[in-house]
Amino acid sequence: MTLPAKLTEIIEDFEAVEGQDKLQLLLELSDELPALPAELAEHPELLEPVPECQTPLFLKVDAADAEHVRLYFSAPPESPTTRGFASILHQGLDGESRQTVLAVPEDFYLAFGLGEAVSPLRLRGLSAMLSRIKRQVREAQQA
Repeated sequence: MTLPAKLTEIIEDFEAVEGQDKLQLLLELSDELPALPAELAEHPELLEPVPECQTPLFLKVDAADAEHVRLYFSAPPESPTTRGFASILHQGLDGESRQTVLAVPEDFYLAFGLGEAVSPLRLRGLSAMLSRIKRQVREAQQA
């Protein structure tokens, strides 16, 4: 599986810990999710909902620059698992090229080894986020 270096580094961090420490790492990542820029915070209608997530999550992809895709997420602070997943995608893919983002396998999240700490339903939310990101990138390519 070929992944961007930043995403590979996050996976390696998860591989280095066991059991509940994986969940703790996910919760730490949730604190690192950046706030929305003012232009998106003031216009939440510009964000796409991800209803597959168990808690409200919204995202926006700016793929106008083929070499530097920008990702933006909005998730409530009381939803640390969802925020952690968004933070993984932000840290791992923000600033990468369209081609790099599109090349990420749909099931890349299995490498985190979170199956015992997080429900399959929550993991599907992460997969849904990636699917929406890729769709928005493909739409930008066609524009």
